[in-house]
Amino acid sequence: MQTMSRAKFAIMSAFTLIMFAALLALGNWQVNRLAWKEDLIQTIQSRIHKAPRPLETYLKTERGADYWPVTVSGTFRHQSERHFFATYDGQSGYFVYTPLETAPNALVFVNRGFVPFDKKDASTRADGQTAGAVTITGLARSILTEKPSSSLPDNDTAKNIFYWKDFAAMRDSANLPVGAVMMEAFVDADKTATPANGMPIGGVTFIDLPNNHLQYAVTWYGLAGTLLAIWSVIAWRQCRVTK
Repeated sequence: MQTMSRAKFAIMSAFTLIMFAALLALGNWQVNRLAWKEDLIQTIQSRIHKAPRPLETYLKTERGADYWPVTVSGTFRHQSERHFFATYDGQSGYFVYTPLETAPNALVFVNRGFVPFDKKDASTRADGQTAGAVTITGLARSILTEKPSSSLPDNDTAKNIFYWKDFAAMRDSANLPVGAVMMEAFVDADKTATPANGMPIGGVTFIDLPNNHLQYAVTWYGLAGTLLAIWSVIAWRQCRVTK
């Protein structure tokens, strides 16, 4: 039976150890992600069925705005809408974030919903630019202060295209009146906010989060176990031949 040199076996063993440790680390990471995802899903389900309350109430009484049912009333400032690149129902386009003036110089960004690429220009959906006082019901969402992933493109404020919800950039590029104060939260409007012409399509909050982290953890741990088993067979043969 052929055997490899001690040096080659040592190199192979070192490589196996490194790969084994890396696979275990990936498995452990997925276990941590599993706990995080389960906690998030539980938080969402415990909140979304509550009765809506004024947004200001939640901001004053709750830690974190995410997924609380809220109401906000005011007048849309349509000329300041911001466009967030998104997909909805298998179609690519934008979520339309429009400042809602709830009081003089007090505003909040409302995600009115989805429009396809060819409806980015507000003039193509003029009938949907709701005028006058409105009351919006939806889910509060927390703001972001940093890019959630380095793989995301940078926001293009000049073209009004946002790939991540940079609250400060959205606010500062919206040409708001001098002295205007924007609440540090977003509101995702529900389907009742959809205009009669159907644009933007409300109720786009994604709450059915996938949770495959257990499957991923089992995969990484399984690969680690397989690698260890293969190395054990090779090591057994190596010891047997060199005796």
